[in-house]
Amino acid sequence: MDMEKDKETERNILAGVGRDIDEFGGFELEIKPDRTPQDIRDNRPGQRLREKILGLPESPGVYMYLDKTGKVIYVGKAKRLKRRVSSYFNRRHDSVRTNLLVRNIVDMRFIVVATEEDALLLENAMIKEYQPRYNVLLKDDKSYPWIVVTKELYPRVFMTREKGIDARYYGPYSNLQSAKTVLQLIREVYPLRSCRHALDEKSIARNKYSLCLDYHIHKCLGPCRGLISPHGYGEYIARVRQILNGETVELERYLREEMSRLSEQWKFEEAQDVKEKYEAVRRYNAKSVIGDSASLSTDMFAYVENGERAFVNFMHLAKGAVTQSLNLEFRLQKTDVAKEEILSLAIAEIMQRFDREFNEVIVPFLPDVEFRNVQFTVPQRGEKRKVLDIGVKNATQYMNDRERQAEKMNPERGVEKLMAQMKSDFRLNTEPRHIECFDNSNIQGTNPVASCVVFRNGKPARRDYRHFNIKTVVGANDFASMKEVLHRRYTRMMAEGESLPQLVVVDGGKGQLSAAVEAFDEMGIRGEVALVGIAKRLEEIYFPGDSLPLYIDKKSQSLRVIQALRDEAHRFGITHHRNRRSKSQINSELDSIMGIGPKTAATLMKEFKSVKRMREATLEQLEAAIGKSRAVTVYAHFHQG
Repeated sequence: MDMEKDKETERNILAGVGRDIDEFGGFELEIKPDRTPQDIRDNRPGQRLREKILGLPESPGVYMYLDKTGKVIYVGKAKRLKRRVSSYFNRRHDSVRTNLLVRNIVDMRFIVVATEEDALLLENAMIKEYQPRYNVLLKDDKSYPWIVVTKELYPRVFMTREKGIDARYYGPYSNLQSAKTVLQLIREVYPLRSCRHALDEKSIARNKYSLCLDYHIHKCLGPCRGLISPHGYGEYIARVRQILNGETVELERYLREEMSRLSEQWKFEEAQDVKEKYEAVRRYNAKSVIGDSASLSTDMFAYVENGERAFVNFMHLAKGAVTQSLNLEFRLQKTDVAKEEILSLAIAEIMQRFDREFNEVIVPFLPDVEFRNVQFTVPQRGEKRKVLDIGVKNATQYMNDRERQAEKMNPERGVEKLMAQMKSDFRLNTEPRHIECFDNSNIQGTNPVASCVVFRNGKPARRDYRHFNIKTVVGANDFASMKEVLHRRYTRMMAEGESLPQLVVVDGGKGQLSAAVEAFDEMGIRGEVALVGIAKRLEEIYFPGDSLPLYIDKKSQSLRVIQALRDEAHRFGITHHRNRRSKSQINSELDSIMGIGPKTAATLMKEFKSVKRMREATLEQLEAAIGKSRAVTVYAHFHQG
């Protein structure tokens, strides 16, 4: 029963792409696993599967792999079926995922088509139908807004997400706001009806409908009462189609010329009306026309990925204006897949979804399929490169939005991803769930201090921050200070049975890192805790034993965490150093006053916080804090001469 259902499904898919299943011959639907364990280990097919592969034609087509339950687990396209399918079984693959796919293949089916492009379109349709676990899958669970111009005596223009009525559809638009912006422009420029009345000559002749508020505020010219002819209304619709087709630059030029013509004829009120329309179109063009590309009409696909998902931004430009824009998201499944293949799938999806044919297409790299009558351009500079850069920005923004949305739904997912990335970037054996960063602070060797800040799961753990006053080092010796602080921190943690961090970051270059390595060797924890140094100037990451630094991508989340650690350690250390220096200055100043001891100095410090406030205090305020006799002494010290 399931086999008949599969056959019927394939008939429907082929009918959807304009072909009949009878063109392609029969299928082997009966699943009889005949691959032995040795076959699986050797990456070779069983006897029946081998015979089927040997009988494949050297023609374009689509192949489907099935597992032992008869489920389709992979759909692929090929320019030469026999060569492509054989390549899965005649060698071991570098990708573990591809080897895993091959181990699960028990049977296969195939369909021959005329061209590689036909194979791509058929593959895209079958992936959607079967959702194979080893394929790249399009993730698109939402509908997009279109703008509709109805085919009526007096056409209506409105937005919809469904395609069903007899009308001309424009779009789709990448988001609701884009469609609303276009509709707003149309409403500002042309007085079209917004009602849903079924207007025809009979209902208008009978005065069936009353004039609405839009008529009285000059937003509609009253077609429901025949106050404007279908021909006159049709001229407005023609101009609306210009906007929807992206010909807004020509419309702006026309309105400017019309405004000048009316002004020359001294028709200033009419010229003012046209000017308002011209300004609306000009504002719209400033947002929708890309750069100086007012003469550019083309299609563009941009591509970005984050390891788990691939994102493709499609834009159609008509004379420089973006009239179609769509973001596609592909889930990268179990097998490694080239970006060229994903780009081909995206092009096929747009062709099928919107019944589009392409002539010239701007791409970041060439797809893996040759499309009939399509010229692909990979621009390096100029207006086309600007268009591609904007597409990349759109795709990147969409990717970031999707990541933020996923993290809100599952906060732990973002942490897992960050930890995995940091483990890879810093060549660690374990995920750096617990990171500590150290920074020294002193001014000309005075009041040397150090700070230790702690991040857990990529976030500050402020309760675990620590300050250190340098005790054994004299003068400004950052290297010796770093050794002292690391010894004190981790000797105590080990003595108290606390778990050590997975990663320690020292703020500084090779010198500080070498001092840290010496401290770790002396404590015997070099093999337990990873250690890196970060230089301030160029964000260079130094590893012990490496003469050359590592430069992590400036946009990498790993580098952002390390930068946040370094900045937090610097802030925390500077704050402590400033407070200690301030106390030192206060105590030094008060020590010079005869008759004022440590206890009185502490009382003054607690009350006034700074020497400046003590100097500004009145005698009465000092008396309230430390008594009359000592207050007179302090007051006289600050106001002598």
